Amino acid sequence: MRGLRKRNPRGQARAASWMILPYALHFLVFLAYPLAFTFVLVFHRWDVFTPMEWVGLANIARLVRDEWFLRAIWNTLVFVVIHIPLQLILALFFALLLNEKIRGRTFFRATYFLPVVVSGVVVSFVWLQIYSYESGLLNQLLALLGLPKLPWLTSRALAMPSIAIMATWKNVGLYIVLFLAGLQSIPSYLYEVADLDGASGWQKFRWITFPMLNPTVVLVIVLSTIGGFSLFIEPYMMTDGGPENSTLSAVLYIYRQAFDFYRMGYAATLGFAFALMVFAVVLIQRRVSEGEAA
Repeated sequence: MRGLRKRNPRGQARAASWMILPYALHFLVFLAYPLAFTFVLVFHRWDVFTPMEWVGLANIARLVRDEWFLRAIWNTLVFVVIHIPLQLILALFFALLLNEKIRGRTFFRATYFLPVVVSGVVVSFVWLQIYSYESGLLNQLLALLGLPKLPWLTSRALAMPSIAIMATWKNVGLYIVLFLAGLQSIPSYLYEVADLDGASGWQKFRWITFPMLNPTVVLVIVLSTIGGFSLFIEPYMMTDGGPENSTLSAVLYIYRQAFDFYRMGYAATLGFAFALMVFAVVLIQRRVSEGEAA
């Protein structure tokens, strides 16, 4: 057609290259290079201050014998087993409530999401006060009820569940939003047909809501798993891995190896092993979730 320029494939390719250049640079500088450098560290001993020393498979051999790393993984699994079901149930419950036509719905949605955007350090300090044995809010409430105070963060049995509850409080708002998006994408005519058939509220949830939310449930489980295995700020700020290393998470252990003992090569080895483990867990978890819903 007249008045239209002929397309120049070479010029379009050049323009496309310039457009993807920022992302390519970001990928190379902040992902590809650190990943390659970390892989190199796996086969070296390096304390930052002296040159690298080739050690071959020594770091991997040490990892296999490292009982403390296994303990840290176990602690992380305990946290995940408590945190994920609690977060999933609470997020779905509040999403169902906020999806109803209630007064102040917008205010409550913003309120539930607010902890997500607050710094994890700030939240940890707040919950340190809540969990305080002498003057904490929870123990004061227990005292008013005539019940004994509990050592929330100084008991091996209670420390990790306490951290899991706090982490759930902080992150549940994000998953409420995800569930709300999933609920609002369900066609309304399905509920209208169910009403005509005389279905109860539970039957509609069982046969319509939950099956239609399956993609959202899988997404929430995957994101919760990745976030749960990344546990670091809460034990670092609140318990420093105690008492008796009962809240020593895998990421906190890797951090200590790198920045407390300057064992950068061994920390890189731990990081690679842990990342592969998390990837395997998420993959299995996703397949199981999708298989059950099929």
